[in-house]
Amino acid sequence: MHKLLEARHLPGAFTLFFLFSGIAAANEAADNLAFRKEVYVSKKNARLPYRLFVPPGYQSTGQYPLVFWLHGTDGRGSDNIRQISRENEVGSHFWISDAVQSNFPVFVFAPQCPAQKDWAEPEFNQPSEWLVLAMEALTKVEKDYSIDRDRLYLVGQSMGGLAAWSLLQNYRGKWAAAIIMSAYDTFSDIPAITRVPLWVFQGDDDQSVPVTMVRSMMLQLKKAQANVRYTEYHRIHRQVWTKAFSEPDLLPWLSAQKRSAPVGGQVGTGVALPGR
Repeated sequence: MHKLLEARHLPGAFTLFFLFSGIAAANEAADNLAFRKEVYVSKKNARLPYRLFVPPGYQSTGQYPLVFWLHGTDGRGSDNIRQISRENEVGSHFWISDAVQSNFPVFVFAPQCPAQKDWAEPEFNQPSEWLVLAMEALTKVEKDYSIDRDRLYLVGQSMGGLAAWSLLQNYRGKWAAAIIMSAYDTFSDIPAITRVPLWVFQGDDDQSVPVTMVRSMMLQLKKAQANVRYTEYHRIHRQVWTKAFSEPDLLPWLSAQKRSAPVGGQVGTGVALPGR
C-alpha cells in the first residue's frame, strides 16, 4: 500500500450516538442482529463480503437513502466484521442509532476489502478490482431493495476516503454527497467532483496524510467552484472521524442533499484556508 496512508456533544436526541462508542468492537452477535451478513459473488465467481443495514420498518413501497460506508485500513480482511468494528465502528454505527433512524431512515452498505489490498490508488485515480466488485454488489442491493438513487451517499475514512475520491471521479453523476476523512487524491476529473456536495475532514497533525496536501486539494476545488465544506482539526493526528461524527451539522447537512438538488456550503466552512 502507498506510504501516505495509514467530543463534541451533539444536541438533543443525537447524543444517543455516543452509546455506540462503548460497544465492544468484537461483539459480532450484536452486529449480526443490526447488519445483515452477505457475500456478493460475481459472474466470474469473485467473492466480496459485505454488511447491510436495513432500516426498521422498511417497506418496498417507499424510497430509502443509502450510505455507502468505505472502511479504513483496519477494516480489511475476510471476516465480514472488521469493516464495521474497531476503528470503523463509529462511522458505520452512527447511521443505525434510533436517534438517526427516527429522523433519517437510511440503509448502510458496508463492503470489506481483502487483507493486504487497497480500495484505490490515488496516484492513478483508478478503482481496484475490489472496489469495482463493491459497486457490483451495490447494484444488486439497489435491485433487491427500494433505494432512492437520488440519495446515494459516500462516506469514507483513511483508505476508504481514497475510495470515495475514486468513486466520485470514476462513477460520475451517481452520488448525492460525500463525506471524506483523512484522505488525499491527485484529481483526474475535477469537474466530476464539483457536481457533488462534499464535506472533507482533516487533522493538521496527520503524519500519514499531510495537511498541506489536503489544503492544496481544497484550494484546487475552490478554484473550480466546487460545493465543498472543509473542517480541519487542530492537533489531531489520525482518528479524525471521532470528531467528525460528533459535528452537530453533519446529519442535517447530509440528509438535505439530493443528486438533483445539492445544498451546502463552500470551501473553507469550518476553517480558514491559506490566503483567505
